[in-house]
Amino acid sequence: MKPRELTSGIAGRTALVTGGARGIGAAVVEALLAHGANVAQTYNRGGAEAARAVELAPDRQSCHLLDLRDRSSVENCFAELAARWGRLDIVVHNAAAGSATVADYEPDAGCQDQALFEINAMGAFWVCRQAVEAMQRSPDGRACKLIVIASVGGVQVFPSMRLSDNMSKSAVVYMARQLAAELAQSHIDVFALCPGATDTAMFRRSTLDKLDESGREALLARLPKRRLITPEEIANVVLFLASEHSTVLHGAVLDASLGLGVHPGLLTGK
Repeated sequence: MKPRELTSGIAGRTALVTGGARGIGAAVVEALLAHGANVAQTYNRGGAEAARAVELAPDRQSCHLLDLRDRSSVENCFAELAARWGRLDIVVHNAAAGSATVADYEPDAGCQDQALFEINAMGAFWVCRQAVEAMQRSPDGRACKLIVIASVGGVQVFPSMRLSDNMSKSAVVYMARQLAAELAQSHIDVFALCPGATDTAMFRRSTLDKLDESGREALLARLPKRRLITPEEIANVVLFLASEHSTVLHGAVLDASLGLGVHPGLLTGK
């Protein structure tokens, strides 16, 4: 058997990464570019970062404003994508709000639980609906990939975490599974990817920043492998899902939590 490589199934294809300016999204953008894809990324608050990234390879990148609480913004974003690239082969829906970062989008604490659903669930619904419509128009029938990034909190119970945050991520996982069922005989492959504690600004604000040094050390000691996941590790999984080798996993909900999903007691137990 020949050694497997990923570039041939990704090079020359057009990918969309929502929330591509920071964290996991930025690592995914970098990985896809390194494997030859053309990459469009979206931003909401990270416009300057996204624009600087595009300047490094303007012939292979673009950036687009996306407000997940506004359906017309989602529609406008996909119209821009169609005008710029003409086709869409890979969609990585990564943009989301967390239990702390939701305050950036909704300063009224009394409205933040609703905002989490609007951003994480309804926003994902609108993006994925537009993505499927775009990929169904693929001119050559090659396999297209829809990769929805949720959270281990969407597939496992963590009583200490914000209920509305995990509920909204659970909705995203369910949506991916139903889309996979609806598209089982199509050329579109659908996956849900559920990271655990990842070294991003979102996780730092929701968890690490609330702890003193000894508290952070204690938390890390309780995590699987006694460490955080890196954004690059998640990006490597996304690369495989974006490649031509992933079709057999169509419909899979992938626990990418270093084992936290099968042992949540590491965080929830005494």
